[in-house]
Amino acid sequence: MLGSALAATLAAVALGAPPTHPALGTPMDVSTGDGGSGVEAVAAADRVLRVYNNNIENLVVNNSDGSCTRISGPDHLTSILVDDAGRTGTSAVVAPDILIVQQVRGTGQAEAYADQLSAKFGYPAGTYGAIVAWSDPEPWGGTHKCSSQSLGDLKKKQTNGIIWNKQTLNLAAGDISKYWSAGWLKPGTAYANGAGCTLYKPPNSDPDSTDYHKWKRTSAIAARFTIKATGTSVFAATMHLPQENRQNACAGDGDRGIANSGIHLGADATSLLNASTVRVVGIDANRTGIAPGTLSGYGMTGYGSAATNGSSKIDYLFVKGTVQPSSIGHTVSGTKSNHLALYGFITY
Repeated sequence: MLGSALAATLAAVALGAPPTHPALGTPMDVSTGDGGSGVEAVAAADRVLRVYNNNIENLVVNNSDGSCTRISGPDHLTSILVDDAGRTGTSAVVAPDILIVQQVRGTGQAEAYADQLSAKFGYPAGTYGAIVAWSDPEPWGGTHKCSSQSLGDLKKKQTNGIIWNKQTLNLAAGDISKYWSAGWLKPGTAYANGAGCTLYKPPNSDPDSTDYHKWKRTSAIAARFTIKATGTSVFAATMHLPQENRQNACAGDGDRGIANSGIHLGADATSLLNASTVRVVGIDANRTGIAPGTLSGYGMTGYGSAATNGSSKIDYLFVKGTVQPSSIGHTVSGTKSNHLALYGFITY
């Protein structure tokens, strides 16, 4: 990324001081051998877009004994952000560019989380922006499996969001997609190889009041960013598919989704994707066995092969771009969430 660390490097060069590596803080030799400043070499060497995906579970973790634990935003961030070697908590961890998240309570929690991320790296509040599919979603009616009612209540409101670094990325108002719904098996209808699937949009919802409004939990959103340093376009999308997707993949009316996965992209999102060079999609699919090549039709490959939720892999990160190798398989084992975070460092 080309944020404040690079700005400090450029300032140091302008003053004649030896610049420091933006991640490690160690002096760098930027001489070019031809009398140039070497600033171009620094910029080219640091052209990395750092992207993460995690279902943060409203920052509440379920414990095996039925209790739940509330996690602070800073503690959660420390548990998912890694350096180039895949290690958390080191001085070489660089501020991320994009966090794709599921299961946030709305705009308030997303913006607070974004500001905690800014503070973690010494940036002013507002350095990171946040968009969500629903600003203040109605409570989701499913069980939250917390013996403490107060902690369970924190997980009642759920939506999906994208957090981005305004130092490195620009987001134009017209480059945010309309939300789109996940697919569902029509209540009381046989699956019939996808024939029973439907696509719920407001004001539709399940007739069972227990699950009323649950479509807002699974509304997806996408955005198209521009990397300020190069003008490179970046598409990012966040999705949370319903729990029933594990058994019955549905993406719309009579539609099982891409490669029978339950995944689909809304029309607005597809337009933004087609206009983007780098593409990233983060999903809690609630489904196992989704292959890395599922979104190959969009030029994307899946990263991370380890289980992400207990013994199941149900979280996925798909990327179109050159992703750096990961010694930990792009999966952060110490994540303070019910789901393990996925990451990809993309060179551009």
